[in-house]
Amino acid sequence: MKILAIDDQPLTLIAIANKLENAGYELITCNDGESGISVFNEINPDLVILDLNMPKKDGFVVLDHIRNFRKSTTPVMVMSGEEDEATIVNAFRSGADEYIQKPVGLNELVIRTHKLMNKPFRGVNDVVSSGESQHIQKYIVGVIIPCYNEEERLQTDTFKKFVNSNLGYHLCFVNDGSKDNTLNVLQEMARGRENYVTVYDCAKNGGKAEAVRQGTLHMLQDQQLDFIGYLDADLSTNFQDFDDLVQTISDSDFQIVGGSRISRMGADITKAGSRAIISKSINMIIRKILGMSFQDTQCGAKVMRREVAEQVFQKKFLTSWLFDVEIFMRMKKIYGSEKAQQLICEQPLKRWVHEDGSKLSMSDSFKILGQLFQISFAYKGK
Repeated sequence: MKILAIDDQPLTLIAIANKLENAGYELITCNDGESGISVFNEINPDLVILDLNMPKKDGFVVLDHIRNFRKSTTPVMVMSGEEDEATIVNAFRSGADEYIQKPVGLNELVIRTHKLMNKPFRGVNDVVSSGESQHIQKYIVGVIIPCYNEEERLQTDTFKKFVNSNLGYHLCFVNDGSKDNTLNVLQEMARGRENYVTVYDCAKNGGKAEAVRQGTLHMLQDQQLDFIGYLDADLSTNFQDFDDLVQTISDSDFQIVGGSRISRMGADITKAGSRAIISKSINMIIRKILGMSFQDTQCGAKVMRREVAEQVFQKKFLTSWLFDVEIFMRMKKIYGSEKAQQLICEQPLKRWVHEDGSKLSMSDSFKILGQLFQISFAYKGK
């Protein structure tokens, strides 16, 4: 039985194809409505799985072609991130037989497919119960993870588990000229997961700022990405908190959402005592330089819309560690101070732990002061 899946997100199509082929179906995929219509005419599928928001011709145009031009009764399952009632009602009025909202579990997709195809459920339990739960996300997110001599600290099993379960994420590990076996560890972790894990190798160590910038520019070549973020390799901010940042930006007009390591009730925020004192002092100076009231610019977990990433990551940063401050300075230059503060959101993390082995030593904190004044002078009047 042939299924035609039409969606403009390649990662979504890969996930659908892998799961439904395992359930015994033949999958043909298209990444826009125009090619979807052409393939539908050619193969006359037994089921169509259809996204609504696509380039060239959207899902409603495809539905109109199937129902009104071809007069076809082929079952159509709409799978979309659109969740407002008017859109859902319009999809059914246009001829959809089923409507599933992203994010959606792949096991649920198999069951609903069986139902639409009038296929007996005998044996379906073997498909839906195998392996860990996997979900198709509403948005596609690229995450840059800079790595320098991380061979001993990389939590490879945690990274593997995350990408296996969250099929809307693509992790880009940037090897920043490591002198240990980090590159081989990364390449081994990516093997067999190339659709969801990229290893970008920098021949020379350029520092965290340049590693994140190079990784971002590399990932911006992937047009399916809605958001791009970055995360520390030691996972001091965990994936659950990072996913919360993505949820916030996707449900708002914010252009950047960053984690904030503010100690509060209900949160597990752990810092070494002396580090906490120095961090507070540096943050106070940063607020003065920025002229904006951010509490924690330096948290290593942030996500932004791809359009913003294209603007703020084009030019090299002045400093290796304080590029977050420079990102906010560049936002201020583009939008003005008042508007920039409205477009950037600080979201308190539920958990943050300072891991042993951090590359930023206490002595580096004093160098930061000089770099802050360098940033202040360079961006003054811009």
